[in-house]
Amino acid sequence: MRIQIITSDQRKLMNEKTVATGFTTSNWMTPLFDGPSVSNSDDQSAPKNEPREMTTEYKFQGWMGLDKDSHKGNLVFQEFEPKRFEDGDVDIKITHCGVCASDVHTLSSGWHENVEYPICVGHEIVGTIVRVGPKVEGGLKVGDRVGVGAQSGSCLQCKNCGDHKEPYCTGKCGFIGTYDARHVCGDRSQGGYGDYARVPSRFVVPVPEGLPSDIAAPMMCGGVTVYSPLKKYGAGTTAKKVGVIGIGGLGHFALLFAKALGAEVTAISHSDHKREDAKKLGASHFIITGQEGWDKDNKESLDLVICTTNDAKMPLESFLSLLTPGGVFVLVGIPEEPLPQIKPFSLIQRNVHLCGSLVGSPAEMKEMLELAATQNIKTWIEPYPMDKVNDALHKFHEKGMRYRAVLYNQKHIDNQ
Repeated sequence: MRIQIITSDQRKLMNEKTVATGFTTSNWMTPLFDGPSVSNSDDQSAPKNEPREMTTEYKFQGWMGLDKDSHKGNLVFQEFEPKRFEDGDVDIKITHCGVCASDVHTLSSGWHENVEYPICVGHEIVGTIVRVGPKVEGGLKVGDRVGVGAQSGSCLQCKNCGDHKEPYCTGKCGFIGTYDARHVCGDRSQGGYGDYARVPSRFVVPVPEGLPSDIAAPMMCGGVTVYSPLKKYGAGTTAKKVGVIGIGGLGHFALLFAKALGAEVTAISHSDHKREDAKKLGASHFIITGQEGWDKDNKESLDLVICTTNDAKMPLESFLSLLTPGGVFVLVGIPEEPLPQIKPFSLIQRNVHLCGSLVGSPAEMKEMLELAATQNIKTWIEPYPMDKVNDALHKFHEKGMRYRAVLYNQKHIDNQ
């Protein structure tokens, strides 16, 4: 899912804040010790004209996008400056990172033109904690296997954050993405196509024993993006019949989790090309939108629809006709263009609800991972060595994956 859209004016303000604290790119350094560091408060900053921290024994380096053509497989391996280490932060030695469509949209500046290059994307991170601050949350400790998703910060003070709805933070900073964003302290966030990640502990979740890291990694964004609305809108309980539009990276997760939650699942696709995959993923029924009369034949057959397609020209009114009265249509795919116009009566006469959902909260991520572990839910993955990330991006861009690409850091796996 999309992380955070920053306007040019906001970017300028953030840069001014960074300069005001005395921390420019010329004096950013990485940490050596776990002593007192910069607070996570909005109104505190580090002393002027002092280096942030001394160097660590490990380097923050990764595969960086340098311009909007980098999504075609043109990433370059180089060092980057992590955020300053704060009391609530952890450093993670990355073993696995999923490739998400958001990575491609960001690298290409497809969602907005204010992407700050060079950038390290990747927000489906799994690895081992190698450093913790003195105020970490959740009892995290060095050696824990953990995951990080699309969000790495929020104000932690507004009502939504207090209600475990951190993705919908209404504080001044709002949703802070794992990459392509600025932390409260003003430093850039960088993602997981690399060796190490530095993340506020609130947004770091344990990976349950028995759930393999390569299976868990894509769940950190792709999985929870669909799990959250499935759970919220009653899949398997009040919503007995669930439809999933699009059988791709998000859609395959939606089929898996809808089935795991006890729903009767219908896959919806433009052709029958993925019919057999859909059955293996948990679908009992299959609707082909390329066939004449598909909408009339399936009118009012579903209680909940999860729409994962990025196609801005989707037949939205026809999709809404599939819902029973009181049914919910949830957008999780994000087209780069506006959606089709719909007539008000498409909603009013049928008493159906059109809404969207971002990613899941840390609490939902933990719940999802436990469900995956106990029910042995398996992501369908295509593995790539981290240093073959450009091959993965090229295939993703040209052909797509079946159904999630996962990068693995063999040197870190061998040293676990």
